[in-house]
Amino acid sequence: MIQVTDIKQYVYCPRVIYYTYVMPVNKKVTYKMEHGREQHRLEMIKEKRRGLKSYSLIEGKRYFDYQLKSEKLGLTGKLDLLIETDNSSQPAYPVEMKYTFKGIQANIKYQLGAYALLLEEKYNTSIDEGFIYIIPKKEIHTIPISQEMKEYAQKVISAIHNIIEKEHFPDPKSKRRCHDCEFRKFCNDLY
Repeated sequence: MIQVTDIKQYVYCPRVIYYTYVMPVNKKVTYKMEHGREQHRLEMIKEKRRGLKSYSLIEGKRYFDYQLKSEKLGLTGKLDLLIETDNSSQPAYPVEMKYTFKGIQANIKYQLGAYALLLEEKYNTSIDEGFIYIIPKKEIHTIPISQEMKEYAQKVISAIHNIIEKEHFPDPKSKRRCHDCEFRKFCNDLY
């Protein structure tokens, strides 16, 4: 089983998968990572007191840290927030909370797409919309989840399983991203 967060990591750089599963190394937890986790924790406490109006939903039941799993996809993850509704066209909405100042990047969208795949299997219906909450700006963004996003997420899931099973050392996504990467010191071929 791989984690949904692995999809976000793979899109950022496939080597993160290699250093997590094939050749596990001790990651350096940065201040930025710790601060982000703490802000996420605090925002989850606040979110439990809020209503659904900011999501443009009238009714629904909320589940925090909702665990999802698919044997078929070999994928598991803990969704920040699941909003379950009586809407027959879309009975559930995935919500991911992110502490970022860079806006909504592709890796975050594909992570949301992977959660949509897990929810589609659970509810046996299409999940075509979700939300990303940007913590520093306190903004909720409605994200359309297209079929292309879901197909790309499935390709990434397959690629991750391939790296793990074949112990393949992938090329880096972009050398520009290496500066802030916690695995930087292990990629000796980049200098």
